[in-house]
Amino acid sequence: MSKYVLALDLGTTGNRAILFDRAGQLHGQAYKELTQHYPRPGWLEHDASEIWTDTQANLQQVLSDTGAAATDIVAIGLTVQRETCLLWDKTTGKPLHKAIVWQDRRTAPLCRELTEKGKAEEIQQKTGLVLDAYFSATKLKWLLDWVAENASETNLDNVLAGTIDTWVLWNLTGGKVHATDHSNASRTMLMNLKTQEWDADLLDLFGIPAHIMPKIQPSLGEFGKTRHEVFGAEVPVTALFGDQQAALFAHGCDRPGLLKCTYGTGCFLVAQMGTEIARSTQQLLSTVAWTTPDASYYALEGAMFTTGACIQWLRDGAKLIESAPETEAIAQSVPDSNGVYFVPALSGLGAPHWDMSARAAFLGITGGATQAHMVRAVLESIAYQVKEVVDAANADSQSLISRLKVDGGASNNNWLMQFQADVLGIPVERPAVSDATAQGAAFGAGLANGFYESYDDLIAARQVDRVFEPGAGQTAAQENFAMWSKAVARAKNWTD
Repeated sequence: MSKYVLALDLGTTGNRAILFDRAGQLHGQAYKELTQHYPRPGWLEHDASEIWTDTQANLQQVLSDTGAAATDIVAIGLTVQRETCLLWDKTTGKPLHKAIVWQDRRTAPLCRELTEKGKAEEIQQKTGLVLDAYFSATKLKWLLDWVAENASETNLDNVLAGTIDTWVLWNLTGGKVHATDHSNASRTMLMNLKTQEWDADLLDLFGIPAHIMPKIQPSLGEFGKTRHEVFGAEVPVTALFGDQQAALFAHGCDRPGLLKCTYGTGCFLVAQMGTEIARSTQQLLSTVAWTTPDASYYALEGAMFTTGACIQWLRDGAKLIESAPETEAIAQSVPDSNGVYFVPALSGLGAPHWDMSARAAFLGITGGATQAHMVRAVLESIAYQVKEVVDAANADSQSLISRLKVDGGASNNNWLMQFQADVLGIPVERPAVSDATAQGAAFGAGLANGFYESYDDLIAARQVDRVFEPGAGQTAAQENFAMWSKAVARAKNWTD
């Protein structure tokens, strides 16, 4: 009898394979960090072949570590970093260029050009998205232009396009399935939210041939079976989510008024809005939460580009720390940031600013500033930007947010979560399983094929690790938010 659902969580900084048991609990996992390629300032690329190689290695590793057999797996759920995209040759199976990552800013000039031509409102109305280099459409245009200039012999009849879910699904199925789901397609800036199909006018606007785009399917349902050679069994892929939508699903946010915030490479606050498309007055994104064969669920999202990426930069770029976990003790070692503020705009600013030309900055540095003050300022900036988006969501809603459900790697930092509660003035709830993206993919896959019987039972069984209540630091944290906002204003429009 099959025992597990396998979640493949293919993120920005690393790729993971996790087994979940019949109780929806984590049974074992394997992880590989992903190489980040920075060819120019503001550019970021991933090697899609490395993503596929690591996915296969993780599959084998998690089976080896747990003693499970491939035949013990009843279904696979796939959840991925969303807007990152690539082109590949279906005859060779090889990418034509490295994948362009969602954080990449190279297409900002094209976005400005389209804005000047008056296209921004049309694009937002059709897709629910702000015209920004964050999304896939301008990246795919850049890749097609690059191919035309540097590999003109390429036959476009043999070229396929897709986000990372499409690429890995195509490889899992041995090239038989070229598909995506509505939650990922809604992040390309090419899918019409109302029709839930690729928009012909937008494809024309960006010069993208319709035949290279994947088929769009419901998030829950069969996408095909893995080829036997991948890991020793033909296993159906029965759920596909964008990573933030998968986390929303894991938290049980299936009704309007429920929301979560994931602290990953970036920070993403997503509010469930039900079965009707919702529009924001505060520059939040309208997006698909997930779809089933019978229903579509929509969400509003505040996307903040730099969270875990700030901490990774402290480690790998600035070399102010040796590992992410030590930031908690460092932040606790000083009573405040000594007037130092950090603007987390390593990839520009997302919601609610949408400033592609902003850049990261430390402000307020004096001779008394130390490594600890700078590290603390970086952590504080994560909580401050979440407050900005919570404030925006409150302005869009008839009822104020009274509790924030959190997940993701940085949510394990107790100091940060307490500071977050202080800044917001509301409780912050952290689940026992912080890998909510993977858990959501597993829940979806297991429910789609009958391995799990009840979504409500799965959600009820999820355990809360800790609730952080606003404490004595509230007043200072909220007062300092005003100064941080002043710092953000100084860092905006930097490259214009």
